[in-house]
Amino acid sequence: MALASHSVIIPTSVEHVWNYVSHIENWATLVPAYKEHQQINEHLSVWTFEGNFKGLKKTVKMELDITEFQEPSMIRFELKGLTDNFTGSGTFTAEETAGETTMTGTIEVNAGGLTGAVLTPVIKMVLPKVTTRLTEKIARQVKQAEVPVLK
Repeated sequence: MALASHSVIIPTSVEHVWNYVSHIENWATLVPAYKEHQQINEHLSVWTFEGNFKGLKKTVKMELDITEFQEPSMIRFELKGLTDNFTGSGTFTAEETAGETTMTGTIEVNAGGLTGAVLTPVIKMVLPKVTTRLTEKIARQVKQAEVPVLK
């Protein structure tokens, strides 16, 4: 199992953060190694990632299922590998204090099957970087007032 979490303080209201984060279309392309995604319905989407690791090119498809919306403070989701044997879960939380919002992204991934023993060390190495980069990129976008926010 690999677990990663990253928090960032954004000088804006929790509602503004929610308006951005609650719509996948606003931030999907910010995910490291993102290639594309297809929205199946309001809660379910299929994502494709493409990346290189130590000279090996790898394409990974996964299903992301949003299991809970608690406006304006929390989004919970489940992950399921479609091309590789893994499952996972995560949350985006937002808490407003004195006009600023602390946004935290947390992701947990479990690799299974025969490749689990090989994938787990790689996931443990990559997941903290991906979680930090995504959370920081979202925070930068939320800070930019000119960014169109889907509602």
